[in-house]
Amino acid sequence: MMQYVFRCLHCHQRQSYLYLQNATFVEVKVKWVRDRGLDHAVEKEKNLRCLIALKNFIFSEPSKSLPVSVVAEHKPQLALPTRAIDFIRKYPTIFVEYPSPTDYRRPHVRLTPEALALHQDEQSIYENCRFETADRLLKLLMLTPHKKLPLSVVDSLKWDLGLPDDYLLSLLPEFPDYFDVCPLQRQGSPEELVLDLVWWNKDLAVSAMERSAISTITDYKRGMPLAFPLQYSRGFEMDKKVKKWVDEWQKLPYITPYEDGTHLNPKSDLGEKWSVGLLHELFHLFVAKKAERETMFFLGEHWGLRSGFKRAFTHHPGIFYVSNKIRTHTVVLREAYKRDLLVKKHPLMGLRYHYIHLMNKGRNTAKTATRASAPNSKRTRVDALEGIEDNHMGSEEDDDEEGYSSGSFDGSSEEEDEEEEMGARQSTRVSRGPREEMRRHDDLRRQRVRVSKAAPIGNANRGGGNRMQSFGKTQSRNSKVLTG
Repeated sequence: MMQYVFRCLHCHQRQSYLYLQNATFVEVKVKWVRDRGLDHAVEKEKNLRCLIALKNFIFSEPSKSLPVSVVAEHKPQLALPTRAIDFIRKYPTIFVEYPSPTDYRRPHVRLTPEALALHQDEQSIYENCRFETADRLLKLLMLTPHKKLPLSVVDSLKWDLGLPDDYLLSLLPEFPDYFDVCPLQRQGSPEELVLDLVWWNKDLAVSAMERSAISTITDYKRGMPLAFPLQYSRGFEMDKKVKKWVDEWQKLPYITPYEDGTHLNPKSDLGEKWSVGLLHELFHLFVAKKAERETMFFLGEHWGLRSGFKRAFTHHPGIFYVSNKIRTHTVVLREAYKRDLLVKKHPLMGLRYHYIHLMNKGRNTAKTATRASAPNSKRTRVDALEGIEDNHMGSEEDDDEEGYSSGSFDGSSEEEDEEEEMGARQSTRVSRGPREEMRRHDDLRRQRVRVSKAAPIGNANRGGGNRMQSFGKTQSRNSKVLTG
């Protein structure tokens, strides 16, 4: 009797296992909806990575300066989006261009004092966070199926993991019980260096999902169903069948990514949940909680999970958001952000935001200087054509732009309203920039051209001519009142 019971139980478990190994996702096209907050989180870091790469390249020189021609030669390695000289001039608060003391035709570039100060702060953060950085790199190797990674793959994740440029010399030698760099010879391929795992730390083999469950669930045990946090863009609508599948998928057992799940069918629901959990833990290891999609595909291809990663990004828009800003696709972990700000900010991300502030400061200064210098000559020419009396006249369009309404009533007399309106126009004229002043003069000039073209010709336009003459008299009378 007991053998029969155990046989039935075994059959039931086998049926459940086969069910979990099947794929039940409804093949419905999931509509992509833009998330402006997460897009801004990606867009505001535009050119930051290549700027810091150029900064490190300049600082690596003994003289802390470089010829611009040398920077141009290394443009592909630095991933500069434009010509080297244009990129340097775009950020005057970071880089200083100066002529060479020996050859004025070869400009050089060095860092500004503000950039040098940020560089020193960056090195201090690397030094203070070296233990935490080593733990995250160790967890990455523990997630790897073969517990080793080629250095080329680690280099592709260096920015996302927050590793220093010289991590091979400054970080790895300090942790010989964690890592080992050794050559690997594969059949049919050249020899390459790999980063090998030396010690498995069981205390670190706890995922972010498990830490959250331990703090909230009193009797949590490994293998229990855990639901991923879901956040959707505003206006996102999910098909009913897809929603039902997501609800059932969330109830599946959570397999920790630190256990090998490559034996699972990658197209099954359970295999997909393990792949999503692996990606979820990877993004928690990144300092910015986001990474380029091609970088993740490159890592997935090395692990043999490229298709699983692609399926996870497509099927689960409530966990991962794919932004198409800055001419690439960036995958963002939704739960790590509130609008465009990180919920929990790493010290290195705080420093990167300081770089962004300094970059924007330089760009705004350059734009202000260009706008202030360019229209001045035009304004002088317009003033000579229009006459000094035009400075005392305003247009209804400008008043509407500044927020003044001609139809408002507050109980004051018309004379007081005219005096207040004249004062408001004069104060508005003072606060306007040269571009607005030039546009006002152009509008007045076009208006006078229309008046002159509408002058009476013969008897056919006598009525229109009288109207235009009366309009001209009204304009001159207003001018006398304003100038008088």
